Amino acid sequence: AWKTTLDPDITFPLLKFKPKRAPGVQPPLNSHLSTQVFFDEVLKLLCNNSNNAVINHCSGRNFAWRQITIEEIKKYLGLLLYMALLELPKVSDFWRKNKIFYVPLPSTVMSRNRFMVISSNLHISDPAEDALNDQKKGTGDHDCLHRVRPLLEIMRNRCMAFYHPKQHLSVDYRMVATKARIAKPTKWELKFFVLVDVNGYTVDFSLYQGKSTAVSGNRLSYDVVTSLVSKDYLGSGYIIYFDNFYTSPVLFRYLSRDLGLVALNQQGRVGVPTAAEYALHRRSRRGSIQWIREDYLLFVKWMDTREVSICANVHPVETVLRWKKTEDGKHQKLPVGQYNKYMGGVDNSDQMLGTNSTKRRTKRWPVTVFQHFLDIAVTNSFMLPR
Repeated sequence: AWKTTLDPDITFPLLKFKPKRAPGVQPPLNSHLSTQVFFDEVLKLLCNNSNNAVINHCSGRNFAWRQITIEEIKKYLGLLLYMALLELPKVSDFWRKNKIFYVPLPSTVMSRNRFMVISSNLHISDPAEDALNDQKKGTGDHDCLHRVRPLLEIMRNRCMAFYHPKQHLSVDYRMVATKARIAKPTKWELKFFVLVDVNGYTVDFSLYQGKSTAVSGNRLSYDVVTSLVSKDYLGSGYIIYFDNFYTSPVLFRYLSRDLGLVALNQQGRVGVPTAAEYALHRRSRRGSIQWIREDYLLFVKWMDTREVSICANVHPVETVLRWKKTEDGKHQKLPVGQYNKYMGGVDNSDQMLGTNSTKRRTKRWPVTVFQHFLDIAVTNSFMLPR
């Protein structure tokens, strides 16, 4: 039966925090942190595949092509970061000769035409392998992320290698705007699912490929969380926060042995206890609480300006004060306080990624993904020494 704050709760032992590595920055790292993400292997990958793409595209034509070099890619990336800091409406504005609007640096690094040529022909994957993958469309062997797969895997591995997260993590989605033609229900955005530390560091991520990519037979949310939250990588005792899109009793029971979970709960979902007579409604007083425990899972309903429903496995039923300007305070369940405190990691990360972003309008979605990877590399590098 649903209970109130007057009813006692069972005390469960808290999970011991046993990370696989010491949380924080992992040695060895030097002062040039962002270059360790875009290291020489990645630069060589971009050079070779971009050159091959141009050669294949212009085969049989009278076209003189000057090979892109690693040094040019470094200059190109530097200009992208410079343009992110000094925002102008068009790329060509950075090479204006007008005395009033003259920007001196870009023309000393690279000509405008060379910059535009590299932008138009930037290629992450091998064009020959792209052609083979395109022939598999409509089959289970087709990889819709093939054009970004090499850099995607490198970025994920480097983000996890440089930093081991602290105890509190959050899972959420991140939308990256694009007007490229993509085979997605929402044409104008790419969806990333991300695992973020409370300080805003992007620990791991995946790019949504569509409903057909379900692996376990459970809901998409189940596959997203289980793919990002690796107990073999993290260790045990971590506490994961996410919203009601990802919450399900099946997921909680799968992860609860080694991980703590705190999440918004969606009423009416299969496995979630419901009772109409104990439902909170608009006339319920602000601060009203109902809770019920099923073994180690605690379900809490708390009335703020609207009903807040939380599911957790790491907190007993305790109360803390929620301070307001108009009165001394209201009872608030501890899981609600913890959720509000630690769920903001993804929002912090998105805010930093959106500040001075390198993203430029393009009709090629792999370039949009590449620009987002560059933003992740710069933002994570900024977070490491802090």
